[in-house]
Amino acid sequence: MTRDSHTDDEPTDDRRREQAFPRLRTDGGAAAGADDTTLDPWGSSTVADYRNLFEEFGIEEFDEILPDVPAPHYLMRRGVIFGHRDYRPVARAMRDGDPFAVLSGFMPTGDPHIGHKLVFDEIIWHQRQGGDAYGLIADLEAHAARGLTWDEIDEHARDYILSLLALGFDPEEGTLYRQSENRELQDLAFELGAEARFAEFEGIYGFDGETDVSHMQSVVTQIADILYPQLEEPKPTVIPVGPDQDPHMRLARDVAARMRYFGVTKAYASFETDDEERALLAEAYETLAGDHPGETIRCGDAATYLDNERDRDATDGGAMTKDRLITMLREAGKEPLRPRVRFLDRNATEEAFEALIEAIDGEKRVYDEHIDAFELDHEAAAALAREVELANGGYGFLAPSSIYHRFMTGLTGGKMSSSVPESHISLLDDPEDGYDKVRAATTGGRETAEEQRELGGKPDECPVYELYAYLLADDDDEFATEVYEECAGGERLCGGCKEQAAELMESFLEDHQEKREEWADRLDELDIDFDSSRKRT
Repeated sequence: MTRDSHTDDEPTDDRRREQAFPRLRTDGGAAAGADDTTLDPWGSSTVADYRNLFEEFGIEEFDEILPDVPAPHYLMRRGVIFGHRDYRPVARAMRDGDPFAVLSGFMPTGDPHIGHKLVFDEIIWHQRQGGDAYGLIADLEAHAARGLTWDEIDEHARDYILSLLALGFDPEEGTLYRQSENRELQDLAFELGAEARFAEFEGIYGFDGETDVSHMQSVVTQIADILYPQLEEPKPTVIPVGPDQDPHMRLARDVAARMRYFGVTKAYASFETDDEERALLAEAYETLAGDHPGETIRCGDAATYLDNERDRDATDGGAMTKDRLITMLREAGKEPLRPRVRFLDRNATEEAFEALIEAIDGEKRVYDEHIDAFELDHEAAAALAREVELANGGYGFLAPSSIYHRFMTGLTGGKMSSSVPESHISLLDDPEDGYDKVRAATTGGRETAEEQRELGGKPDECPVYELYAYLLADDDDEFATEVYEECAGGERLCGGCKEQAAELMESFLEDHQEKREEWADRLDELDIDFDSSRKRT
């Protein structure tokens, strides 16, 4: 049935999804046991309200781009994947059949568990959508940041790769590697390190004089991981992670930009401006050009316009920006104010800068550290800058994208923790143990069956319902909707609900471990070594 042809008795897919998954929507919702918003890649991250991530860290709501994603994964549809950074280029590549990549890594510090399955599933889904897929073992990070021995790392690395394969990763079409054994990656990390600053490590990670140098090196290695899929050619690349890894993404995007030979911005005059100043210039130019069609607009004209528009009593940052811009415009005087694209020299070699000058067709102005082009739009200019960079030995990195999924609530009602076996289910757990853990899990039910039937349960606060939404219902939205509505309506009691979930979990673990065993006999076929060369003999 089409979206426009439903009746009141037949809710749309969107409405049913809203009914089924209100706790998982991107409009907030607490992670059980969280009372603050803290993002620590190596520590204990908490998110009391996911809206804080939008406001404080600039993560965008995934719901806004969901309609642009072809056949979205159920984790996207249900709001488990709640946020993103710059995912639009990836979605566009999927729609257009263009190259794109997906990469995520696993720090082998313990058994893979159902929380890790979210990332496994996201890698595999993007691979099936046509992406070049990369799964990596962050063993250098595990050794440097967590102090694991190489024997421990080897054992855990094998377990992570087996689960990734058992869930559907295609090693013939994808890439598996260990940080410690990938020389290309290590060489890239060395180059990227030249653009990373200790002050950033202090501000982002809280590093200080007591921080091991190897720990700092592991951060640069992670940035290299994030950009590694673009070594052969720049392409949109998405990193599926939990929000605790966002500090790495912010730094990786900054470093990727610094590695570029050229920056490309809009401009209106020969002098340099920042984003706020450019916005004011755009307003002045568009207004003056509209009022005086066909006439040459000069910097002095814009200075007069902005001066007439400003609040004489204002002393805030916006007023200071406007005053500064008016001064620059007056100094430029009769220089024409014209829209243009500006190529900024960031790290270009002399040969690359000269090559760019030659490559720009039409009217242009060449300065010591930038070139202004008057007959190119921003998109064409960005493509030309990357083409010249690649032809002259640069990387041409595109800013990496990321998607973020919610933390799973622990089965005991607090945070899910690998150090509390009862709070999580390992993908290596005996299926009967998985059954028992679900049967013993905390629920969002009422105190008595009578009260539950009368008032309904609270699936929004139930770790067992999360198991259905995140894993057990798989791609069946109708089943997940049924569980939610029956619970909220009082038809489903916790005992029967947990029994059903426990049986599904036991069945999942049995199937998963059978597939792990099948792959265990084929590990020699893979281009990855589970016996580290870094062990001391």
